[in-house]
Amino acid sequence: MATLAKNSIAQRVLDPFHETAERAPEPFRPRKDWRLWGVPLLIGVLALVISFVGWATDPHQFYFSYLVGWSFCLTIALGALYFVVIHHLTKARWSVVVCRIAESLLWSFPLLALLSIPILLGMHDLYHWTHEDVVAADPVLSGKTAYLNVPFFIIRLVLYFLIWGLVGYKLYRFSLEQDDNPDPRIPAKQRKVSAWGLVLVAVTTAFASYDFLMSLDPHWFSTIFGVYIFAGAFMSIHAVIALVAIALQQGSRPFRSAITAEHYQDLGKMMFGFVVFWAYIAFSQYMLIWYGNIPEETIWYLHRLEHGWEVHSAILLIFHFILPFLLLLPRAVKRSKPLMVLMASWLLIMQWFDLRWLAIPVLHPENPGIQFLDITCWIGLAGIFVAGLMYRLSRHSLVPLNGPYLTASLRFENS
Repeated sequence: MATLAKNSIAQRVLDPFHETAERAPEPFRPRKDWRLWGVPLLIGVLALVISFVGWATDPHQFYFSYLVGWSFCLTIALGALYFVVIHHLTKARWSVVVCRIAESLLWSFPLLALLSIPILLGMHDLYHWTHEDVVAADPVLSGKTAYLNVPFFIIRLVLYFLIWGLVGYKLYRFSLEQDDNPDPRIPAKQRKVSAWGLVLVAVTTAFASYDFLMSLDPHWFSTIFGVYIFAGAFMSIHAVIALVAIALQQGSRPFRSAITAEHYQDLGKMMFGFVVFWAYIAFSQYMLIWYGNIPEETIWYLHRLEHGWEVHSAILLIFHFILPFLLLLPRAVKRSKPLMVLMASWLLIMQWFDLRWLAIPVLHPENPGIQFLDITCWIGLAGIFVAGLMYRLSRHSLVPLNGPYLTASLRFENS
């Protein structure tokens, strides 16, 4: 029955592109090339080995650089989880043919949980609230000890990854089941998981953003910080989907025909929209804190507006908002693969730069220069992260099969 279902869907979706089931018995099959995941894995491992050598000479810098690189990968994985649950809840048509890329990233949560071990080992270097003498002498930190303590931090970290992993596993398992079984009840199951999953993911994202990044400076707080992290994460996943789709289309002829300029235009629209949304949330946070003029809140921005960090803040404003806003406005840019590669890569670099801007001033309040370990940790973790994604994509069809909106997605056109 599974074979008949696959052949049926192959005939149905490939005929519009002048293919036949005989020429492509496995619809949208991935290219069987170990280099797609082996090369990123090799680069990532080598970069991390170099980083661990740097740890021996400068452990403080290593832990902060590692946290930034790890947070970069985590935000992309969370963006993928949001992408999938929103895709199912809204019954989206256009995104069906690219959804498997986001679904494959849902398997990265166990990997990221494993890669969080160095952060746990470096908590004393990263977080002031882990120092008992500092907490005892600081009334603000003393009042937060019920939440900010090492055992509870570890419990929350485990809980976050259990929730993210559970929601991701269920959605991915249903998607693969649908490849072999066109059961109309499966989309309803996916929407049900997405409904309660979205609530849990939203809440845990807010708490995790506080735990991993905002508590680096535990005197500062912002109730909008979780939304700020979400904005960068959701922008980033659309950039990743565009880059991966373009790369995969080089080796799979059916997949090359499945994703068209129409889909890239929508990916570009989402990148543009969340560049604007990120800027709106960033400005809202800044304006409210600056207007409130509470010292323990405004000092956080002051540290990022002096001693060289004002240059980095200006770079974020110009290269994360103004220029991408202007460049992504034209329709032609969003429909051009070379330009989409440029803009998607640009925005991912700025996502890393943004996370570094959040974390590194705690370590270097007067030295904003990018360190060697910043780059090696970022490349190392991203390389392993990409290797896991490409390996997972190599194991199944590149497009979710037998879905109710697959044909509509294949024939999607912007109005």
